[in-house]
Amino acid sequence: MSVAKESTSRRGLMGAINGPHHRTVLWLYMAIVLAHWAEHLVQAFQIWGLGWARPQARGVLGMPFPWLVSSEWLHYAYAIVMLIGLFALRPGFVGRAKTWWTIALVIQFWHHIEHLLLLLQVQMGFLLPGAAAPTSLAQLIVPRVELHLFYNSVVFIPMLVAMYLHLRPNDDELRQTQCTCAPTDQRQLTSVG
Repeated sequence: MSVAKESTSRRGLMGAINGPHHRTVLWLYMAIVLAHWAEHLVQAFQIWGLGWARPQARGVLGMPFPWLVSSEWLHYAYAIVMLIGLFALRPGFVGRAKTWWTIALVIQFWHHIEHLLLLLQVQMGFLLPGAAAPTSLAQLIVPRVELHLFYNSVVFIPMLVAMYLHLRPNDDELRQTQCTCAPTDQRQLTSVG
């Protein structure tokens, strides 16, 4: 057994996620992120493009399943999936990509706190002072649709930068990486040089 494979097997699931399976898990995670992002974009189009009232603008899945839009459990579950994915995939990044991925993780942690506050209000039956419905802290200033477009943007943009840098590492980063995400020809050039 090679040293790299032995090291990966000793690290278990996290080693596999951030080693030989990093690219696959990363792309599956991004598919989930993009599906959620698409829901927000469709909802925004329904409001500003089609002129629908906010309660009727429910995205794609919310049209056949209206309860999804108002389910704080669903929104919180997605925030947790995002947070876990950012945390679990982070060790596979190095250098500049890791910095950008960490920025997304920190922002998503705050976004998760906001969703936790919303969920607690629903579950415990309290509202923030002056609020007529469950409200996050930033929602006291920015309406919910706009706020979640903002949150998803400021998490997604550093994720994209991180992935771009991760898939195109410089020579030093390529030597540090434990996964096979970089293009094969780039890995071969580094191992020859």
